[in-house]
Amino acid sequence: MSDTSPRIDADKRGQPLEQGGFLLFLALVTFAFLVVVLPFLQPVLWAVLAAIMFKPLFSRFLALRPGHEGQAALLTLLVIFGAVIVPGMFIGTAVVEEAARLVAMFRDGQIDVAEWFTQVINALPVRIRSAITSSGWNDLDLLQQRAQALLQDSLGLIAQQAVSIGGTVFGFVLGFGIALYVTFFLLRDGKTIGEQVLRCLPFERGIADHLGERFVNIVRATIKGSVVVGLAQGALGALTFWIVGIPSVLLLGVIMAIASLLPALGPAIVWIPVAIYLLATGAIWQGIVVIVSGVALIGMIDNVLRPILVGRDTGIPDWLILVTTLGGIALMGLSGIIVGPLVAGLFLAGWSILDEQRAPDRNFS
Repeated sequence: MSDTSPRIDADKRGQPLEQGGFLLFLALVTFAFLVVVLPFLQPVLWAVLAAIMFKPLFSRFLALRPGHEGQAALLTLLVIFGAVIVPGMFIGTAVVEEAARLVAMFRDGQIDVAEWFTQVINALPVRIRSAITSSGWNDLDLLQQRAQALLQDSLGLIAQQAVSIGGTVFGFVLGFGIALYVTFFLLRDGKTIGEQVLRCLPFERGIADHLGERFVNIVRATIKGSVVVGLAQGALGALTFWIVGIPSVLLLGVIMAIASLLPALGPAIVWIPVAIYLLATGAIWQGIVVIVSGVALIGMIDNVLRPILVGRDTGIPDWLILVTTLGGIALMGLSGIIVGPLVAGLFLAGWSILDEQRAPDRNFS
């Protein structure tokens, strides 16, 4: 039987890929592929992140059942579902219920913001109170108008993000199913896929390997050093607020976990105002507990957990993490928490490689 498969002439096989016609075809088909995948880009992104984070667990399962990659991937997927997704759904539902209940209490007048505001202002030192009065920040009506405008803008942005993400329950369920489906295959075939991607990159193999290693390190460092630490700080904050009798502890804990992504201030954005309110309203020991917990536990856990979880620094300055995280959230929503620092890390890695290549005594070949 004759072989009818297309062949490349031997004298042309060694020519570079950067030939005009083929390069144009490759660019067009790649663009078309991205357009087709774009509606499910975020589920695929989260699948890639999950596969990278849980690759060590997959390897352990595979060591117990050598040669059964499918079974190891399925077991890993079950762990992801039971340890991450189900608790996240329960916590998310509870937070939404607390937020709805809090809004209802404000609407029905059960929470008197004017009284709280007056108590806090009157408890401040005279000089600070005078400065606030001269600047106009003691006008509660003006503050409420500004807060209402900010809230309306925020709700409008959230609504736009919700429509762009899925728009329907069916879209969310479909995206969720695709993320789990892709995660399974990335776990099972991740090594082969990663090798193919690195081999196809139009770089020297040493540079491609370095960027691939950098990509994986940044993903793991960002998730472990930001998400895990943020969850720990949010949990400690919620526990502290529960001890001192603050309502809506889950909602405040989630806000603290999100605020922990901001360098320097972090969860202090939440617990400092709570401590000020408690002290101003006469709840002295409760305010002291919040301050001690905020400084000694919530504030210090980042210094304790981050070196253990990350192992080494990502090489990204704090100010750049702040800017790229906020920029990523503005562009991509929740996914921007990971994508922003990832882009920053690859940006720095790329320029670092260029600098090392220009050095006469260093190369990646």
